[in-house]
Amino acid sequence: MTGEVRLKVFAEDLAAHRSFNGGTLTLKSVRHGPNGAIARFAEIPDRTAAEKLRGTELAVPRGSLPPLGEGEYYHADLIGLAAVSEAGDAIGTVVTVENFGAGDVLEIEKPDGKRFMVPMRPEAVPRWDEASLAVADGWAE
Repeated sequence: MTGEVRLKVFAEDLAAHRSFNGGTLTLKSVRHGPNGAIARFAEIPDRTAAEKLRGTELAVPRGSLPPLGEGEYYHADLIGLAAVSEAGDAIGTVVTVENFGAGDVLEIEKPDGKRFMVPMRPEAVPRWDEASLAVADGWAE
């Protein structure tokens, strides 16, 4: 591996993006293999440089993302939202969004620090907006 890095990609296609992390990384090429995407960045000349970037999260400006359709969301928009019961009672805060292959799952942290997971499906999260999301009764227990 001469400067190539393995990526865990949460986008359908990277073709629209060439510059990442405020212009600090420039995508030269990407190919897809059985274990995910393998990318080469102009600023990563060798294996040592690639290893130093292990765990680095890549980001693009919000304005370069495609517009969302009805009922769609970006994971980043859910993180930090207040989770409330259908009656409007505070439950906690969305701390992460995971996807294990069957759909998105929200991890919500209660005020006591305990966490629970809720599938991002209408029966579990009947509604959400830019300030909060409603969690159906029974999912927060």
